[in-house]
Amino acid sequence: MADKNKLYYGDNLDILRDRIADESVDLIYLDPPFNSNRSYNVLFKTKSGDDAQAQIEAFDDTWTWSQQSEAEYDYLVQGGASPKVADAITAMRNLLGDNDVLAYLVMMTARLVELHRVLKPTGSLYLHCDPTASHYLKIILDAIFGPTNFRNEIVWKRSHAHNSAGRYGRNHDVILFYAASSKNVWNRIYQAYDEAYLDKHYRHIEPVTGRRYKHENPTGAGISGGITGQPWRGIDPTAKGRHWAKSPDEMDRLDAEGLIYWPDKPGAWP
Repeated sequence: MADKNKLYYGDNLDILRDRIADESVDLIYLDPPFNSNRSYNVLFKTKSGDDAQAQIEAFDDTWTWSQQSEAEYDYLVQGGASPKVADAITAMRNLLGDNDVLAYLVMMTARLVELHRVLKPTGSLYLHCDPTASHYLKIILDAIFGPTNFRNEIVWKRSHAHNSAGRYGRNHDVILFYAASSKNVWNRIYQAYDEAYLDKHYRHIEPVTGRRYKHENPTGAGISGGITGQPWRGIDPTAKGRHWAKSPDEMDRLDAEGLIYWPDKPGAWP
């Protein structure tokens, strides 16, 4: 099993299958080579001295359909993955044919199946890719994680707008965020507001607490035939083609808590 604080060097598929236990990982971020035909000119070999094809292809950023791709495909569709994943990768082969894109997807699928296995139910996965493959990878991820566990497609802007021949400039990558289950941990991030923003939007200050606040319209557009369309405190919202955003009881509660502001003008709306 995997040791803590250890860095593994080599093909991550072998490491995942041989070293990493089920449901043992909290968070996964992967930035695999994209199928974009760029060469990083990085090669390394296995300890035996033989070329490790997956490593060579990964760092060369050129995935080629080969005997290894065929073998991995057979493994996935013959029980190495769930029926849904097998159906998805089979559909990809029917759609794309035996080419470099399919080889890339097969190699990615094998690894994503293992990554899903090692994630805890509270875990999450972030897959960094580019728009040439993100739509295919999302289908694979839906098959592995389930569509309901898709959380976000995050756009990573990596350059400013620029011209390209015959098309708009490619200036972003995609990060696909999936949860292992509905129990995934989500840590909400907070940061301080900019003072200029507060001065502009929250310029009112409560005299006792010192809290900032802003005025919001307690009505919504359109007339309602329900209780939110009835007069409250003698004010009929339908007179202005609107309805109360809250029920009369809720409006009473907010007013009792001092959260309704009444302008000091005759006939003014709250």
